[in-house]
Amino acid sequence: METLLRVENLGVHYGTVRALYETTFELGTGSICGLIGMNGSGKSTLFKAIMGVIPAHTGTVEIAGKEPYLARKNGIVSYVPQSEEIDWSFPVSVREVVAMGRYRGLGITRRLRATDKQAVEHALERVELTELAHRQIGALSGGQRKRAFVARAIAQGARLLLLDEPFAGVDKRSESMLIQVLKQMRSEGATVLVSTHDLASLRAFADDALLLRQTILMHDTPQAVLAPENLVQAFGMQVQAGADSGASNEQTRREKGE
Repeated sequence: METLLRVENLGVHYGTVRALYETTFELGTGSICGLIGMNGSGKSTLFKAIMGVIPAHTGTVEIAGKEPYLARKNGIVSYVPQSEEIDWSFPVSVREVVAMGRYRGLGITRRLRATDKQAVEHALERVELTELAHRQIGALSGGQRKRAFVARAIAQGARLLLLDEPFAGVDKRSESMLIQVLKQMRSEGATVLVSTHDLASLRAFADDALLLRQTILMHDTPQAVLAPENLVQAFGMQVQAGADSGASNEQTRREKGE
């Protein structure tokens, strides 16, 4: 399997606070990897470092052999942040959000060509948002918003998709639909890195998993990573990686109460 994402000895600091250190892993093409860790473990920081929007103090990140800036410029990578990082009041339609995935190849007028419009409509269809394409993005449900941003990545033709807590605040139908779309992208050769607190659903969509606590504690199959002794090391307490979302939701509530 060809390596698409290579992170080597990555370290990130916020002032004197060490957010990540000696973080090393690789992801191959056509795979879905789950990223798990307690709140404050560095998951969002890792995504931003991979995107190159925050500087690395040590180490390197390569996406398809390119530095993060060039990977972004060439449309190789797409990032779906947590919902609270997005201004949902901004007046933009769902179709316009998806069309942003095509802007890279356009001039300063950003006038969509016929092929761009076809790519946008195809992406909307893939995530079942065609009938809502005219709606303002802020008027959609949490799950629909996440699907719109995944559609943007599809329209862009991204080879690496980073999703930060895509299942948070979405209903089970939207979660299942998102997982189905991600699996379709994997079958087409895309690589997906997904952070989640929903430990119970990890086995349903991930080929492998990363256990993070400021550094990579383990990179293995979901079954191996979710072993009780590994979760104690990552979360600092007994964690139930049960068979339903209730167990993982309870864990999420405990983490937020820390």
